[in-house]
Amino acid sequence: MTQKSQTASAILYLVAGIAIFSVQDLILKLLSGEYPLHQAMVLRSLTAIPCMLVLTWAMDGTLATLISRNWPVMLGRGVLNFLAYTAYYLALAALPMATTVALYFTAPLFITLLSVAVLKEKVSLNRWLALLMGFVGVVIMVRPGALFDWAALLPVLCGLAYALSMIMARQMGQNASAAAMAFWGNNAFLLISLILAAIYGTGQHVDNDHASLAFLTRGWVTPSLKDAALMASCGLIAAIGLILLTQAYRIGQSSLVAPFEFTFAFWGLLWGWLFFGTLPDGLGWVGIAVIVVAGVYGLRHDSKQKAAPQDGLP
Repeated sequence: MTQKSQTASAILYLVAGIAIFSVQDLILKLLSGEYPLHQAMVLRSLTAIPCMLVLTWAMDGTLATLISRNWPVMLGRGVLNFLAYTAYYLALAALPMATTVALYFTAPLFITLLSVAVLKEKVSLNRWLALLMGFVGVVIMVRPGALFDWAALLPVLCGLAYALSMIMARQMGQNASAAAMAFWGNNAFLLISLILAAIYGTGQHVDNDHASLAFLTRGWVTPSLKDAALMASCGLIAAIGLILLTQAYRIGQSSLVAPFEFTFAFWGLLWGWLFFGTLPDGLGWVGIAVIVVAGVYGLRHDSKQKAAPQDGLP
């Protein structure tokens, strides 16, 4: 596979993974008013295990790739992923979705900065411009208001933890498959969720003073068959989504792939329209246009660089 086709594949993996994960975001948002996050995460992680075993066999041709000396590192990466997603979902419980999404989009900035500092990737001025254009487009689209809630730090924490986990995926890419990294990451989700369930599952330590804390500390609730099915469906979503996102950063240059994280904004708009009857106003559509232009600009610039003999990018 040429570098150009590998980059294109990485971008497609990322865009597809984000689209799939957005369905999980929608489900958890719909369930967040009644159930605790750790309950949904336990059911999700348990369901994901057989799904991931099947996907590992399909992708790697064997389950032996799951047995690796690097499993503690992959488990540690899973802890970062758990921190990222938990912070994001707790923020959704307390903040407007527009604000949460806008603050989450610090992630591509963190990824690019870390790709330079840790991976020593060369990032051209044009790539920085494409990245910043995408961020500006999101801010125009969601226009977050004034923030006076400590929960506003949660999406930023999510962005940093997510960035670190994807940089680790790039570093481990030569020695571990995407399926193996996703499998051990899911094990971390399950382990931490079970610990939280043991602490808060009885409902004796619930904290209702803040929406984020209530979502974290609420006791387990017997779900309806429909809600249990929704939680379990998140397992299949997570299995596919984690593998796609991991594969994207495993094979693609992080600083080039990162700007396409902004495509998450489109899915937020779609689900908002279909399930909550909301549509962007005039400025919202301007923001969408800026994001599209940023993505096209970044792709065109990268294609021109790779065609040039003097290209110094790895």
